[in-house]
Amino acid sequence: MLPEDRLAQITQRFEFLEAQLNAGPSADEIAAISREYAELKPVVSQIAEWRAAREGLEEAQLMLADPDMRELAEEEIQRLKDALPDIEQKLSIALLPKDAADARPAILEIRPGTGGEEAALFAGDLLSMYRRYAEGQGWDFQLLELSETELGGIKEAVARIEGEGVFARLKYESGVHRVQRVPETESGGRIHTSAATVAVLPEAEDVEIDIPAGDIRIDTMRASGAGGQHVNTTDSAVRITHLPTGIVVTSSEKSQHQNRANAMAVLRARLYEMERERADTERAADRKTQVGSGDRSERIRTYNFPQGRMTDHRINLTLYALDKVMAGDLAEIIDALISYDQAARLAAQA
Repeated sequence: MLPEDRLAQITQRFEFLEAQLNAGPSADEIAAISREYAELKPVVSQIAEWRAAREGLEEAQLMLADPDMRELAEEEIQRLKDALPDIEQKLSIALLPKDAADARPAILEIRPGTGGEEAALFAGDLLSMYRRYAEGQGWDFQLLELSETELGGIKEAVARIEGEGVFARLKYESGVHRVQRVPETESGGRIHTSAATVAVLPEAEDVEIDIPAGDIRIDTMRASGAGGQHVNTTDSAVRITHLPTGIVVTSSEKSQHQNRANAMAVLRARLYEMERERADTERAADRKTQVGSGDRSERIRTYNFPQGRMTDHRINLTLYALDKVMAGDLAEIIDALISYDQAARLAAQA
């Protein structure tokens, strides 16, 4: 049974926020109020649909007493009884606790794993895949760091992605992505297995992650890249080392000031994710049941080019549409992962 008191509290909070927005909040307040209002709006919409169905069922049952309306009432009762389980399921999902980081921009990090140059080329393919997906979603994709190999592969890529629901949808991508294909450099036509590691981190706000100046070392250096790419005439590249953890972040755009800001944003995201993982571990002894655990050592997906298929091992989903997937069509995969995660969390509450 759905908790009526909680539904009433959510509705009252939504109405309060709506009144505040109409009254014209201050510049300092409007962002926080608007964000909470947007988060509650779909929940309140589901509450309204559920209440309307319940009220409609009660009214139809009262109509049974009228002989002239009895047949119509029976049809309406059956229709609403059939519809209510689906409506209740959607409302239960809407009421699931939200990840506080879901609405945030994301830091995407891609690095080659086992497989040498083929792994670096695959890392480049993944970067293109996520860039195309972001563009299709209308998100802003900003490349913060790119280190390339001589053959056009990637040693490391770091990007910032901003838009509606970025982290909520991309957080399931963290882990080891495996590829099976015949490398362009392979003359014998043998299928090779390589891998690349993907990490998706929520961007942290300055107020959440305080980094004392004494905890970091900032070095400037001359930017360099394969084939003369990203080479600047001044020492503009920035490397920041977080001394307590040993985390190293680099950024090599043209502006040293922007590089420092970019590197600090990535460092904050990594430290924020470390804190999130620590808190999650304390709350749940076994995180392996969570689709979005973000374990970067876990093999999550295989891209098999000879067979044209992609398999997500966490939910046993196989799609024979690898060309579309690599072109950035990730909606079916991500929607399935979200549904699986929601179902698991609903089951845990039962």
